[in-house]
Formats: sequence, C-alpha cells, structure tokens
Amino acid sequence: MKLGFLYAGQGSQHPGMGADLYEAYPAFRAVFDAAQEEVDFDLKRTCFEDPEGVLNQTRYTQPCMVAFAAGLTAVLREKGILPSAAAGLSLGEYSALHAAGVFDARTAVRLVAFRGRAMEEAAQGHESAMVAVLGLDREPLRAACETAADLGTVVIANYNCPGQLVLGGDKAAVEKAAALAKEKGARRCLPLKVSGPFHTPLMAPAGNALRSYFETVSFGEPQIPVLFNCLGDVPAEPKADIPGLLVRQVMSSVYMEQSIRNMSAHAEALVEIGPGKALSGFVKKTVDTPICAVETVAEVEGLAEALCKAVKGE
Repeated sequence: MKLGFLYAGQGSQHPGMGADLYEAYPAFRAVFDAAQEEVDFDLKRTCFEDPEGVLNQTRYTQPCMVAFAAGLTAVLREKGILPSAAAGLSLGEYSALHAAGVFDARTAVRLVAFRGRAMEEAAQGHESAMVAVLGLDREPLRAACETAADLGTVVIANYNCPGQLVLGGDKAAVEKAAALAKEKGARRCLPLKVSGPFHTPLMAPAGNALRSYFETVSFGEPQIPVLFNCLGDVPAEPKADIPGLLVRQVMSSVYMEQSIRNMSAHAEALVEIGPGKALSGFVKKTVDTPICAVETVAEVEGLAEALCKAVKGE
C-alpha cells in the first residue's frame, strides 16, 4: 500500500510528547540524542516535561517538533513503514524533506532551530495577530483582506481545508478583516495564540536570514515526491530550488488543502506523524483518503499490525 506521510506543524506540541517513544524504541532514542547536540537547551526536558513553560515559544517549539518527527520516522522505517510521498504543515515541511532524504535528522533540527530564532526576531516590533476563520469561502475573505489593508498588512496565511482559513498580519488590519468576515457570513473567528504573523509578508526578514543561512547547507535530491506548502503540489521542474521554496514558504501562504488533494495522486492512505491530530481533521474535511495519526507507542504498533493484516489480505 502506498502511504503518504503528513507531518504536523507548530501548534500541535504538548509536554510529554515523545516520552514513551524514547523509552520504547532505540531508533527514536538515537535520533533524539543526536538532535540534542544541535540545540542549546535540554531537548528531552523541554519535550517530556516543559517545567519552564517554554515549549510554545517558537525557538523551542521548532527543534522539538522536528526532533520528535525525525525520531518517529526512524521508528517507522525500522518497521518497514515507508512513505511514497510526503508533505508537512509549515514547520512540518522540514520533517517531510528529511523523510525524503533531502537532509539528515541533525541537519533538519539545526535548520529549524535557526528558523525559529529568525522568525521570532522578524516578529519583534510588530503588533501582529492571526485569526482562524471558520465557515467562509476564500473569495469573500480575500475581499475582506483587501478592504482591511488600509490598516496594514493582512492576508490569508493558511488555506487549511474547506471552511477553515487563517488570517495573518498587522493586528489592526487582521481584526478589521475578521470583523468583515463575520459580516460576510463567517461562522466563527478565533484568535490564535501565536508569537508572530507567520506566512505573511511581515516574515520577509526571516526569509532573508534563511536565504543566507541555506548557502551553508547541502541539500540532497528528494527520493520521493514532496508537496510544498507554497505550491500545494510537487514542483513542476525536475530539479526544484528547495532552498528558494523554503524561503518563500516562511513569508507566503500555506496551501495545505491543495496539498492534501494532490497527495491522492501519490498515496492510497495517509499517516499523520504528530503530535496531535489536526491534519487528520483537515484530511477528513477535504478528501475520502483514509488517514491514521501516529504519536504514541500504542499507535505505532497499531499501525504496524494494521498494515501487516492489509498485506496478508486479512
């Protein structure tokens, strides 16, 4: 069975993530211990306990999430569970590229540790906001953004699934666009607890920092198709400019709904590599492709058993 791996993005993190995997699987432990050498904080303590309450801060969230994802990918690989294609939500795109062989786990963690710091720095000095808009189509929300742009930058930062879009930008402009969205029929507008206007033009300083940093990194060729956030699909050109796409990603819209739809050309079933089940929710609202979320030891073993039965035709 062809499997598509979907990697969770920032916002799904929680204390305790990975603790049972670390105890149960040497493959996870090896990746996690190696990742520790790429960061300047206690990775295990932050992921497993978070006593200082920093896990939700971008510069900590990003390396923690990618270390978790890389470790879990190693466990699945050891069990013979391999992707035929991969994608990830925002930060998760780096885990997807690791799964595709573009860079190793340590490099992925090192890249996102830099990315997290760059994004925090780009957000400083901006009174920004992000708001999830539920129950409104794209075009009315785009019109609301155009009207609200007199107060600053506001764009649709995330196209997650039918009926769920996310605004981002300058706080006053976002609040005006959200109010207009309600007038246009949006069911709910929910402010998000984030530390910056991610995937908007206000992240250009982070994009510039990444562009320079990527010049020091070696990128391999993907061994499986990777669907990129800023395209909603695999690149049209045979040899994609992966650094350029990652620079573009940090400051432009994430087309997750389109990525999910296009994944059907590469996979018969999907596996969400967590923590959390946010992407499973997006998938269920977008396509009929079966999906399971994998975060814990029990879920890993359950997936392995289910796939074994499928192969045997049981």
